[in-house]
Amino acid sequence: MLKTLIADFRIVFERDPAARNWVEVLTCYPGLHAITLHRFSHWLWNLGLPLVPRLISHLARFLTGIEIHPGATIGQGLFIDHGMGVVIGETAIIGDYALIYQGVTLGGTGKEIGKRHPTLGDNVVVGAGAKVLGNIQLGHNVRIGAGSVVLREVPSDCTVVGVPGRIVYRAGERAEPLEHGRLPDSEAQVIRALLDRIEALEKEVQALGTRAQPVLVGAVTTKDGIHCHIENRVIEEFLGGSGI
Repeated sequence: MLKTLIADFRIVFERDPAARNWVEVLTCYPGLHAITLHRFSHWLWNLGLPLVPRLISHLARFLTGIEIHPGATIGQGLFIDHGMGVVIGETAIIGDYALIYQGVTLGGTGKEIGKRHPTLGDNVVVGAGAKVLGNIQLGHNVRIGAGSVVLREVPSDCTVVGVPGRIVYRAGERAEPLEHGRLPDSEAQVIRALLDRIEALEKEVQALGTRAQPVLVGAVTTKDGIHCHIENRVIEEFLGGSGI
């Protein structure tokens, strides 16, 4: 257990650029406090001691805002950044050197008996506010984008974004743990493809040489009442993600 606690302490300096000295980390990092209390409560839980592990878990929740059931199995080097609102269920399993941000839930989907919470591999990153629900398996080096809801299993070395979560492969590129701003926007890619398809169809219709005035399927009306075509419309701001 001592080796695991040392790994939990050292990982803070690797993952958080705001960590300046060991005194600050020991006294001001609720994620470290929560995981340390969990190690002790989990040890008591495995001994079959009643009530006391849950009381320690409840105390940790009161002090840190992080709720970890004493039955959860957590590998070494877990870093919970900020941590307020994090919930980790009883049968959840987390591999080594995972990174979890605030508001994350590793929960179940009902009142099933037995294994009902997710299993995370090594080096998994779960972004702020993400929800991973059910008895599903996330492979090693998986990245979950902030606010995503993951309900299906994810292979190793994949990035998941959206609601519900969609797998996005980053071919030939490894995402760094803290670079959530570089996550791909799958919704914008789909919208762009649909707009391109609309443009192509409109050009085909116009090429038929119909006598009727062509209908601008993609037209929009500006404040001045002027119609403009989609291909001339400024849509980069929306496709960049600000409208999604």
